[in-house]
Amino acid sequence: MTAIRSAAADGMTIGRGALRQLREGLLRHAPDHAVTILQQAGFAAGEGVYRAFQTWLPGEAGVARPEDLDAAQLNDVLSAFFQAAGWGAVTVAALGPALAVDSRDWAEAEPGTTETPMCFFTSGMLADFLGRLSGETVAVMEVECRSRNDPRCRFLSAAPETLNLVYDQMMRGRGYEEVLGGR
Repeated sequence: MTAIRSAAADGMTIGRGALRQLREGLLRHAPDHAVTILQQAGFAAGEGVYRAFQTWLPGEAGVARPEDLDAAQLNDVLSAFFQAAGWGAVTVAALGPALAVDSRDWAEAEPGTTETPMCFFTSGMLADFLGRLSGETVAVMEVECRSRNDPRCRFLSAAPETLNLVYDQMMRGRGYEEVLGGR
């Protein structure tokens, strides 16, 4: 936890209340642009979150650099980091060609406030963060959200063309798990 605090001293942090107020204000006053603005702001924040992760990693996970992480450690390390940073605990697992990042206590979600997934800032932040972690361009899409009373927030990370296909098929009534071969 100390490393996250010291890394934050070089930049800024934003609390849950401020993030929620930003989303509510944008949805109220600029509804046609809110999703894009929040995703772009999240993407811009991803670099800082990744730097905080790099600073935190040696003292908390015992490896010097993210690329030194063993795939078997990824779930536990990412969960510990995001929980220590105040976002919430996560579980990470492969779902066909995608990576599923799940959380039952994600900070951006406001249970029972909407009928659609609403963690737009997080989707952008995770796209940048996970892209840096993997060394590849990835997209992130939230497919389950505690804000609409799902039991968890679930973010899918994959190549942009994969998530474009998933989105297209979901709009046609298919489930994302079916499309990704996770059933």
